[in-house]
Amino acid sequence: MKKDFIEHFYMLSTKLRLGENFAFSRFSDGEMYLLMDRSTTLGKGYYEIDGARNSGTYDPINYKNVDSSKHGFFYDALKDSFRYHAENYFVGLSCRCCVGEENFQWQVNLRGGDDEHLTWSNLFINGNFDRFIDKMVPMFNDKKIVFICNETLDLSMLPFDVEKDFRVGNNCMINNFNISDEIIGWIKENNIKNHVFLFSASSLSNVLIHKLFAEENENTYIDVGTGLNLYFGVDTHRGYLHGHNRKMCIW
Repeated sequence: MKKDFIEHFYMLSTKLRLGENFAFSRFSDGEMYLLMDRSTTLGKGYYEIDGARNSGTYDPINYKNVDSSKHGFFYDALKDSFRYHAENYFVGLSCRCCVGEENFQWQVNLRGGDDEHLTWSNLFINGNFDRFIDKMVPMFNDKKIVFICNETLDLSMLPFDVEKDFRVGNNCMINNFNISDEIIGWIKENNIKNHVFLFSASSLSNVLIHKLFAEENENTYIDVGTGLNLYFGVDTHRGYLHGHNRKMCIW
């Protein structure tokens, strides 16, 4: 199916502007490896995939240790979130220009084939990062925002107000796995509808977006990933935050 990177960005931003609720869940290369049942560790100056170590630059906020032999509950939940199909539930996967043809096709096959609900994990970064900051972020000022993010972040630095926040710590996909119960309880108790939930909680975001959208689809759930990091001053080594790596990803 032919798809256009910019067109998909405007498709979701239009839904947001018009108040049409949807979910957008990002499965970047890290989530791709987890979907492949590969153990992943990120630490100071390195990352490991199934024990193979490589150098890398990561802030402590991103440190993680996910073991396929110990954390099957998370791997299962992540796969469920990737395979879930529902109207207005969009799954962003790693495109062929970023992870190669073989890995790209593997993801499409795991999902059950290409369809109109498959899009890019990079939809708000790379070549669309400026559009995200200039076109979509200002819309958050007119929405009731709920933010799920790391406990260290100072939300007063954001250019919009946050009505409610839920905090997670490092390695949150394991240590805060059950926070979905707390969030769903709050939604039910307060009859929360037509709010915009933003997620910057590593791979836990995917699991939470699936569970929350399945429970209450009259809210919008957006995985913003690291797209707001410049406001927080963390993890700012990423190229697209500074005008680099602004490529237009292809399908």
